[in-house]
Amino acid sequence: MNKNNIILIGMPGAGKSTVGVVLAKKLGYGFVDADLVIQSWEGKLLHEIIEERGVEGFWALEETVGESIESERTVIATGGSAIYGENAMAHYKQLGTVVYLSLPLEEIRERLGDLTERGVTLREGQDLDGLYEERQPLYEKHADMTVDCDGRQIREIVEQIVAGFRTA
Repeated sequence: MNKNNIILIGMPGAGKSTVGVVLAKKLGYGFVDADLVIQSWEGKLLHEIIEERGVEGFWALEETVGESIESERTVIATGGSAIYGENAMAHYKQLGTVVYLSLPLEEIRERLGDLTERGVTLREGQDLDGLYEERQPLYEKHADMTVDCDGRQIREIVEQIVAGFRTA
């Protein structure tokens, strides 16, 4: 299997889709947004799927979609909760370089707005702080490369990923 893909992981609002599109253009790669694949499969918006299936049901679907992605020379923007799917993450690792787009909690909070509308999977009684604390170590565990995106422009982030990817 060819490991010439770049897989972006990180909190909702970290810029995976935005950075992904610019990165794909820069490299001449394809681009896949896993959240859009999920919506396409189900014919519904993320928050509607979460309402219907519940958080765990959504994660199971997200993992199935993640495991099904086969690509070459593609930038893949995962959903923020992709890191809960061990099988999907193992599959992504086989596909390419996993890049964690890291942002401080306050920046995430500012970018996100309404969490429900964004399709963020929160367990009963969980808030953004708890979610951030829970996911941070998982992103770090799965990442081949971490990019600090705090206060940086998209092109700077893209340049850092390209430089790291070419030397990997």
